[in-house]
Amino acid sequence: MEIRNQKDFGAGLMYMVVGIFFAYLASQYQMGTPAKMGPGYFPFWIGVLLAAIGLLVLIKSLSAKAAIEKIPAFNWKIIGLITGSVILYGVLLPIMGFAFAILVLVFTSAYASHEFNWRGTLVNAVVLAASTYLVFVLGLKLQFPLLPFFFQ
Repeated sequence: MEIRNQKDFGAGLMYMVVGIFFAYLASQYQMGTPAKMGPGYFPFWIGVLLAAIGLLVLIKSLSAKAAIEKIPAFNWKIIGLITGSVILYGVLLPIMGFAFAILVLVFTSAYASHEFNWRGTLVNAVVLAASTYLVFVLGLKLQFPLLPFFFQ
């Protein structure tokens, strides 16, 4: 057998590993029955379902009808920018407030894209900051620093 679609093969393998891992962890809890589910019942069957989907994707990647796709070279710059943006958000949130931290998060992670456009990124950042404010501060009444520490 030949792996014709490396992307699907890798995705299927990843789904299978994650599904089996969670099914194994969930099996350590009481299962119960379908009528009276225990704490491990739902996560176990979700893990089994994820592993089954992974197996189907993996098998599909081996079929003669699968499109030939190679996994592109690993781009460390993109991974670094996205991971760094999340770390920056965590560091900046208590100091500069969530509005500025979200702007930095969105602009840094958007810069990793080959289709970076500062206008679209600004709109995305403003919408994300507004929706974060509406949901977490007004809706859920969570205490986030809104503005930088020197404005409070």
